[in-house]
Amino acid sequence: SAARRLKRSRDFDRVRLEGRTLRSGLLVLGVLPVENEALFRAGFVTSRRVGGAVVRNQVRRRLREIVRRNQHEVTSGVWFVVIARPAAAAASSKALEVEWLRLARRAQLIRSES
Repeated sequence: SAARRLKRSRDFDRVRLEGRTLRSGLLVLGVLPVENEALFRAGFVTSRRVGGAVVRNQVRRRLREIVRRNQHEVTSGVWFVVIARPAAAAASSKALEVEWLRLARRAQLIRSES
């Protein structure tokens, strides 16, 4: 939901500078544990390198939907930023989800037993 979204650029910067970063072919995931954060907050980045506005919005919508579908697995007290790499434009939603889950598990962002 929108309340769970990172919006301010200084929040994005904080995740980038203080968090840890995991990379894969389609996505980059920045993760930062945050004190006093009850749930989690997520930010999404699709730069112009991903494609035109329509493509970028489509990729961002897919990523938001993936996080929404898996939100109950995500540990609380964390901010994370999902950055789409240019290859994400051509990837299917399924491929994006598989990659997101793999990165999220590696980052201990989601409980792996599920």
